[in-house]
Amino acid sequence: MSQEFKNLDMTMMFTIHDALRRELERIARITARVDEDPRHVLSTAVGWEMFKKNLTIHHTSEDLTLWPVMQQALAGRPDDLALLDAMEAEHAVIDPLLADIDAALADRDSGLERLTGLTDALYTKLRHHLAHEESEALNLMDSTLTKEQWGAFGKEQSGRHVDDTSTYLPWLLDDMPAAKLAAFIGNMPEPLRSAYENEWRAAYEALDIWGAKTNTATH
Repeated sequence: MSQEFKNLDMTMMFTIHDALRRELERIARITARVDEDPRHVLSTAVGWEMFKKNLTIHHTSEDLTLWPVMQQALAGRPDDLALLDAMEAEHAVIDPLLADIDAALADRDSGLERLTGLTDALYTKLRHHLAHEESEALNLMDSTLTKEQWGAFGKEQSGRHVDDTSTYLPWLLDDMPAAKLAAFIGNMPEPLRSAYENEWRAAYEALDIWGAKTNTATH
């Protein structure tokens, strides 16, 4: 991203967004396969559970710590408040799709017929939301929030990963281009970087979170 932010470090926000886009591509490939029932692949994949958890944590953290603070700060600015309302409305459409997809995965009769439409909706609506947030809402965050308020969002989000850092961090960095990855881990505290490089990354790769890697590797 070429955007310049004057106040806040948006590195983690873009990293999370990129990870979600990566997983959407993998989910789309799984549901397009004809050699195996995608309901079985998704319902048994560690990757689907991780995607749901990480997306829910990201959206919940925004709902709790970003939008309320910004709504208060932007009182009397209807255009900006309308953008925040749009962010919340997009969450309200996207998040229930996860449960709808789970219901289709469990439906032996008509679930397969519904699955493709649901995953297509998830793909389209989440990608639109991420792009909308990046093109408009991040600039508004940068001009509205203090570093302390932005830090509270980061703390809320990381606190919800306290029990799964060893898998969340490798998931976040999965398939990241080498130069970008080197820059990212270069900014990590040494104990975290060492754990990631020496233990967590290999353990995560061994999980093979979407099944056969040859079928789901990103291109």
